[in-house]
Amino acid sequence: MEKHGRILIVGTIPYNKNTSSRAFDAYFHNWEKENIRQIFSNTKTPVKGHCGSLYQITDQRLLKKRFGRIDEAGVIFDDKDLPDDWENNDLEVGSSFVSYLYKLGSKDTPLKYLLRKWVWKKKYWYTKQLESWVEEFKPECVFIAFSDDFFILEIALFIADKYNIPVMSCIGDDYYFNEKFSLSPFYYIYRSKYKKLVRRVFEHRGSAIYIGDKIRDKYNREFGLDGETVYLTSEIGRRPFKPIDRNNPRITYCGNIRLGRNKSLAEIGRALYEINPDYRLEVYSAETKNEYIKVLKGQRGIDYKGAIPYSEVEKVIYDSDITVIAEGFSKSDVRITRYSLSTKAADAMASGSQIIAYGSMDCGVIEYIASTGCAVVCDSKSSLRERIEELINDEKLQKRLYEQSEKMSLEHHDKDRNLALSETMFKKLIEEG
Repeated sequence: MEKHGRILIVGTIPYNKNTSSRAFDAYFHNWEKENIRQIFSNTKTPVKGHCGSLYQITDQRLLKKRFGRIDEAGVIFDDKDLPDDWENNDLEVGSSFVSYLYKLGSKDTPLKYLLRKWVWKKKYWYTKQLESWVEEFKPECVFIAFSDDFFILEIALFIADKYNIPVMSCIGDDYYFNEKFSLSPFYYIYRSKYKKLVRRVFEHRGSAIYIGDKIRDKYNREFGLDGETVYLTSEIGRRPFKPIDRNNPRITYCGNIRLGRNKSLAEIGRALYEINPDYRLEVYSAETKNEYIKVLKGQRGIDYKGAIPYSEVEKVIYDSDITVIAEGFSKSDVRITRYSLSTKAADAMASGSQIIAYGSMDCGVIEYIASTGCAVVCDSKSSLRERIEELINDEKLQKRLYEQSEKMSLEHHDKDRNLALSETMFKKLIEEG
């Protein structure tokens, strides 16, 4: 069998088999480990995945390198030496000053991005060690997991230029057009510099992979690209059709509760309670901050369950009568989620459970689910109770939605089909080079 091309991934999170980089699995699941390497900046120690070797460069090590305290800014990890699962989630923090910088950096401010640009600017990260690591690999294509940080794009573009190889950009969120009003002059400095760098990336020979058609059409049109949508996939098996248990329906939500999702979930809980005081929405989330959790805890119609591993998430979705997809309604939340298309959509459609999608129609996943015709979609609090009752009580509707979700899951989220598409894209890009 013909081997795949040698791909160098540049991104924040190390490519692994866990949920933090599930999107990558839709592109590289069949790739040989020796033909994928990654440069990443996350402070975690990576775990076994699909990359034969990974190169970690963190802010702290770069600061130490810049001030002459260490010789190498990076650490090499070989897959064969890595643990199967995360050993810990600790930051690589060795001093109170650096700890302060990490706390500052956890806030997505324009000043943070400019400070990080200053830290990374002089290419202290490009050492003899990294050069040898890249030279040994001889990459044929750079894959950028797009981010709103400068250095991810700068590293990828530097290597693509140095070795005269194409760039495949992976765009899952709208980083280029996502403007907002700000009183901070740093914001406009950051946006100007960032957009200039993005244009340089797209001027380089390459293509793009998108998370959905909406963001694909916008970027292809603006930059003259020929990128394709490769939807996220799911490992959840499909169960046979069964009507919703009207007496004790299992209704669940698994995922992030920020960006107004907690408020939307609370409204669903209240609607369920009004329909039947015994109805509950089970909410599973890894959220740790009480400011988001308190909106749900103690709320009528809500059982807040906390965090569970992804293997249990799959089982929860498979066993649910109804899976909920929720987004916020505020302008600030919609601005961030207008192109988002999370793994929840692929999981819900694959499982065969019924789907309720509630949120602004301007949110990417709500708009997408509505376009598939496989769910009850509601974008108004005033009609929420009515739409939920309609789904629970209408078995013919349930059967129709089940059949439609099966059709759309095969059409958009089939793993073999999506892998074949992404592999063809990479092969074409490398061969044209």
